Amino acid sequence: MSTTTSQDFATAIQAKVPRPRHGHGPEPLSGYTVLCSDRSRAADVALRHLSCLGARTLRRPGADGDPETLDVIPPGHSDPVLSCRVSWSCDGVPGLADETAVQAATGVMAVHGRRTGAPERLPLDYASACAGVLAVQGVLAALVARERGTPVARTGTSVAHAALMTVSQYLAAATADEDEVLPGDDLRAGPPFRSRDGVWFEAEALDPRPWRAFWTELDVPMQDIGRGWQPFVLRYPKAVSPLPPSLSRAVAARDYAEIADAAARAGLSLCRVRTVAERRADPGLLTGDGTVAGPWRLTPYDTAGNAPAPAVRAPRADRPLEGITVVEAGRRIQGPLATHVLGLLGADVVRVEPPGGDPLRGMPPMSGDCSARFLALNKGKRVLQADLKTDGGRADVVELARGADAFLHNWAPGKAAVFGLDSDDLAAVNPRLVYAYSSGWGDALGDEPPLGTDFMAQAHSGLSDMMGTDGVPRTSLMTLIDVLGGLVAAEGVLAGLLLRERTGAGTRVDSSLLSASTVLQYEALEQAPDRRVRGCAKPPLTDLTGPWPTADGPLALSVSSYTETGRLCAALGVDPDLTGDRLRAEVAARLLERTAASWRGLLAGAGVTATEVVTDLATLHDTPVARHALTRAECVFVTAPWRFEA
Repeated sequence: MSTTTSQDFATAIQAKVPRPRHGHGPEPLSGYTVLCSDRSRAADVALRHLSCLGARTLRRPGADGDPETLDVIPPGHSDPVLSCRVSWSCDGVPGLADETAVQAATGVMAVHGRRTGAPERLPLDYASACAGVLAVQGVLAALVARERGTPVARTGTSVAHAALMTVSQYLAAATADEDEVLPGDDLRAGPPFRSRDGVWFEAEALDPRPWRAFWTELDVPMQDIGRGWQPFVLRYPKAVSPLPPSLSRAVAARDYAEIADAAARAGLSLCRVRTVAERRADPGLLTGDGTVAGPWRLTPYDTAGNAPAPAVRAPRADRPLEGITVVEAGRRIQGPLATHVLGLLGADVVRVEPPGGDPLRGMPPMSGDCSARFLALNKGKRVLQADLKTDGGRADVVELARGADAFLHNWAPGKAAVFGLDSDDLAAVNPRLVYAYSSGWGDALGDEPPLGTDFMAQAHSGLSDMMGTDGVPRTSLMTLIDVLGGLVAAEGVLAGLLLRERTGAGTRVDSSLLSASTVLQYEALEQAPDRRVRGCAKPPLTDLTGPWPTADGPLALSVSSYTETGRLCAALGVDPDLTGDRLRAEVAARLLERTAASWRGLLAGAGVTATEVVTDLATLHDTPVARHALTRAECVFVTAPWRFEA
């Protein structure tokens, strides 16, 4: 599968590649070259990240090579030694060739649409962006294996498998022993909130006391305050947040300054929904050439050569991190997902939990004696119970880190230093350790930031603004940034491990939910603010993409051009000269006349992609799209999303 260049082209590449800078800067791919052809959204993310890690990215000459494959040339070579293929489907399933189709077929639309009561397309190329990160993880893991003696030559992943990873917790809950219960009140009554003076904002509390104090000060009836707490705190696992309408009315009657003062007194965190333009203006976001930096920061220790590399056995090709130990002190989603990914790559993960175990082990729905959602992120990890408030508990973690390869946590800011478990503390006992801190905000919001959680990051980053319509921002209650933050954190750890293999020195890796959000915003943040179309132009293309009701269930149309719109109109018997709401109304009426499966076949013959929307995640295990990417044990789990071959 590896594509070679012509000898002349290879010679030219070799002459331009700088020599590896061992121990002189945080670039684990210094001296590497990556070749590509056409760039999909997933490939674009992958190439950006590989470039940020030091690789030189070049386009193949002419039309050579598979457009879905990236070829990696290491220092001292003229031809690729590793290829990475990023396809749309897990096993060549026909019909999956775009983001809309993938979201429909993997349950992403179903989960994102819970807050409105019907499947809805996530208005971002989310699955593709996640697939790009997974592709980089596969490349880095393969290169780590090669440094350790296993000549991995091919790796790959798919956008569909990436999408399944993003809904893995919801899928586990849907297939648990217990039935999952979703709130049934007004689904549209949840956040973000709007103040009297027109400010949209998110609110966050992880404890009921600030929640109660805040709404009490705003004169909300105590009954509604209590009734709203559970759906608010459970919006993360359930992706819905139906709050009593009295809460929205209370903030709508006050200006934002008054609301912020009340929140400060109560200890409730607020985050104003910002625009993309505001995010673009953040100091340090854009580099000198106007591009967004990578979502992680690598800081190697100045300890190269102080700790000899232990003798290791070469890993199996399909488990490239075999023999590597990762210690995780993670909470909720971001940290546990990061080490779950490393475990799927073959690492031995040891999870640090408080005495008595992580309380989230008991979160319904249960599968056996454990939460299905918890199992989705933590199955197979070993556990060390340690009280980090005691000297003995902290000493146990230090001893564990002494023999580990990586340590990852997502504690609140300053906690690692309080525990004596910061990077300097652990590097002193293990100079080869890759130390990863996966935070909410990084250092972007100062020493006392608001709570750094998924929906707060969506608001501050401008993602809520990007997903909004008609000036009304929309925060997805699917845990977009928690998941992407975990994937980015794992990507950073793999970069640190490769850098260590090449230099001998350990590395600190910093990433955050806020930095992960940029993976979904590269083009929006880098484009010039003034994008007016000048001269003659066609009328705006009517948006027909996404799920539509049919006689028996929703059908997602992939229509992104005038040509595809014309094909759709011809197949449906709709006047192609209609535009806007009139065209949408005609399309909606016609689609109700037949079943989703019937329309899918008819539209495929007309050259229009139409995909039946999965509405019940419990049925995913039996679909062709997901069958080979899922496995059933206590509940349904998503398998490792890469393939590796020597």
